[in-house]
Amino acid sequence: MRNHHMLRQRNARLGGIAAIAGMTLLVSACANGSITPASTAETSSAAAVPADTHGRVAISYPGGISVLDGRTLDVVEKFDSEEFTRLNAAGDGRHVFVTTKAGFQLLDTVEPKLTDLVVDATTAGHVVRHAGNTVLFDDGTGTTTILKTADLAKTDGALPETQTYKADSPHHGVSIVLADGKLITTIGDKTSRAGAVALEAHGDHWDKAAESNECPGIHGEGTAAGEAVIFGCEDGALLFHDGKFEKFTAPDKYGRMGNAYVSETSPIVVGDYKNDPDAEGYLLNSVALIDTEKHAYNVVKLPGTIKYTFRDIARGPGDFAYILSTNGSIHVLDPKEGRIVNEFPVIDAWEGPVEWQDAHPAIVVNGNTAYITEPAAHTVHSVDLTTGKITASAQMDVVPNEIAVTLGAH
Repeated sequence: MRNHHMLRQRNARLGGIAAIAGMTLLVSACANGSITPASTAETSSAAAVPADTHGRVAISYPGGISVLDGRTLDVVEKFDSEEFTRLNAAGDGRHVFVTTKAGFQLLDTVEPKLTDLVVDATTAGHVVRHAGNTVLFDDGTGTTTILKTADLAKTDGALPETQTYKADSPHHGVSIVLADGKLITTIGDKTSRAGAVALEAHGDHWDKAAESNECPGIHGEGTAAGEAVIFGCEDGALLFHDGKFEKFTAPDKYGRMGNAYVSETSPIVVGDYKNDPDAEGYLLNSVALIDTEKHAYNVVKLPGTIKYTFRDIARGPGDFAYILSTNGSIHVLDPKEGRIVNEFPVIDAWEGPVEWQDAHPAIVVNGNTAYITEPAAHTVHSVDLTTGKITASAQMDVVPNEIAVTLGAH
């Protein structure tokens, strides 16, 4: 049995330093077919680390993970892992959290090394990076674990101190900590999810500051300009801003938004959008546009050639949204205008997945560079989003699935 340092939360609303214990690795996955993007590039607050300025790219595949050079896409190192793992950038410019059955395992992309450090979780779920905090949610226990992002970059054989909060009931949830220390976290149980609550830490307990139960099926999270936090609902979206919640209602009776694609310099949130609860597969053809300044919610139907999944939207240069479509192109959406303004052909046409875990093309963005997986060709590409030109392509001896990118040195 391999020994792994584990971070175990105390069964209390507020935890201190967790104990370390040994445990073998197992597998975990998102509880349903719609999830937050596997990674987004970290903000400028990420700690400087001794890597090249292009950063590193982590790719998961059945049974393993590869770390690639961000410029050449050459494989720097590869590691054995589980059959299916999820990847989330930790936010410190260096590490990626790998979700396994044991919890959130820390991958160092600079050294590189799949470390023995694991934040214990029975069902590791969402990872959120914001305001100098990296926040992990364990669906199996409803536990939120809060780590200081800068401390993650300096880990040396042990994880940093943590703060924890345990929800009343386990559920497929997500949490975020704002700059003023407020914890915004979802409400639900194993059968349903209803909304979110804002909490303030006071000593060894949390006090409720605001609450909303107007967001059935709440899922995903994103933070727009001015710390306007958006969650997706089955009938619209839920905003938390300036200390209070506000509900946006979708134009359709069923109008599900499961993921929010945001820029912290833009007030407009781009959300995936589904209005047919009985539709088969995971391909979508519309987006929700939520202006958090004007308090406006609109749905835009995309041209018929543009179909995407939850892995295929990222924000990038100009605060545009970059949509990787089944026709093989990146379509550039101007959220202010609600229209497509450019198209960059990148990969061959592809079909949507049968199951959400199935390998299919994905996009993540670091600065002006997009990284694209093309599983059918066993290939990863980098694209300059200011020109649409492919800057590098690398064929792998595996089928790439999840992808995450770290910033590298600042």
